[in-house]
Amino acid sequence: MKSRLIDQVATGVAWNTAEKVGSMLLQVAVSIIVARLLTPEDFGVMAILTFFTAVSLVVVDSGFSQTLLRKEQPSDDDYKTVFLFNIAAAAALYLLLVALSPLLAHYYNLQVINNIAPALLLLLPLQALCIIQNTRLAREFRFGLLSRINFVASLIAGIAAIAVALCGGGVWALVAQRLATVGVRALLLWWHGDWRGEGKFSRRSMGEMAPFSLRLMSTDIVAAIYNNVAQLFIGKMHSADALGYFNQAQKIKELPVQSAVQSVQTVTYPALAKIKGDAEKFAESYRKVLLVTLFVMMPAMLGMAAVADDMFRVLLGEKWMPTVPYFKVIILCGIFYPIAMLAYNVLKVHSNGSIILRLELLKRGLATVILAVTIPHSIMAVAYGLVAISAIEAAINLGFSLRYTQLSAWHIARSLVSTALLSIVMWIGVEAIEEALQMVSAAPRLVVSVLAGVVIYLGGAAALRLEAFSEILSIARRMVRPSSSK
Repeated sequence: MKSRLIDQVATGVAWNTAEKVGSMLLQVAVSIIVARLLTPEDFGVMAILTFFTAVSLVVVDSGFSQTLLRKEQPSDDDYKTVFLFNIAAAAALYLLLVALSPLLAHYYNLQVINNIAPALLLLLPLQALCIIQNTRLAREFRFGLLSRINFVASLIAGIAAIAVALCGGGVWALVAQRLATVGVRALLLWWHGDWRGEGKFSRRSMGEMAPFSLRLMSTDIVAAIYNNVAQLFIGKMHSADALGYFNQAQKIKELPVQSAVQSVQTVTYPALAKIKGDAEKFAESYRKVLLVTLFVMMPAMLGMAAVADDMFRVLLGEKWMPTVPYFKVIILCGIFYPIAMLAYNVLKVHSNGSIILRLELLKRGLATVILAVTIPHSIMAVAYGLVAISAIEAAINLGFSLRYTQLSAWHIARSLVSTALLSIVMWIGVEAIEEALQMVSAAPRLVVSVLAGVVIYLGGAAALRLEAFSEILSIARRMVRPSSSK
């Protein structure tokens, strides 16, 4: 059973990583093309609406998908109850937000918000159609199928976005991309899923699942608000163009961060839930997942910061160079985000949800102070504030997650210090190469810097025989020759 679970997790992570990397590369290509065709103002308009869609999507799910993943044997009534709730919540929020969109357009003096809101907000009912099918496939560890579905949806959405942008559709290209992603995903999930609405609505099921689910929803709503609230103030206090530059920095940061972390988080939550009764195995699994994830993320974030000028100049063009200073700061959030999210998984597995809500209120209280100080000052101050908020969230989540494991803070720090030091050495090396090659044009300098960073980091990891490097090689070998144990 132990080796079978390890193989399932390794296979799931591999499929998710492959899909996320493929989708990330696809999205990078689409983002480059679309960013060259659209204006910063177009991205600023979408950033304003993203606040409302992000919060609304949390309400549509309301934490019930996580409860179904955690539950040992969900019944058909459980699934049908959650499905009907998702649809009802999505419909109510859609009607409410469409009715409020004229007020939002007037507040920002951007009539285009009122024009695109009725279409963009169709994301809500479309996402409601995805939740149960996605949850069932995740419970069955069918991550290969989920990965293929997500990649196909990203591909079709990317083609749609480019087509609309080439036709001069402006911000409608971004709307088409969001709708196509969720719409195609819903279609494929229902095509491949085996659930067809069996069961009936049950007040008993709702009552059993609601306490934990609603605590998670409250936590996720607070997180969604604080992850996007700065955009509302920047769009009002500065301009849609300025918000577009800031939002582009966040989007490009999120491509590798969300891709990597979600591929691990999606698999580890149900996997950790299965072994929560084995304290020793749980603690070591948590430590290794954290170790391997940060082994990848730390150098990636510092490396992107080191080559940011050349990366933006080559890929997006001079039009987007005002984004670079924001990006160099915001990218540091990617170091803390994996720590916070993996620790959050531990809290979801072991707690009843109340501590998660209390911690979220604590973190967001501190975040409120930081945002209140930074938003009136400047956009760059907001960027530094977001990094501080990410660091605080990681520290709090990690500290409290250790209460549910046999690990100590010292144990975690000792496991990660080698990775951190080697990442810093790599960053210094790439910065030195960038400075030494100033007379070389941007494209070849970018290639040389990236290759040098990879050689410095992986060469150092192999020479020092870092545990994380050995673990990654072990996972790779297990994927090539999966265990035959059952």
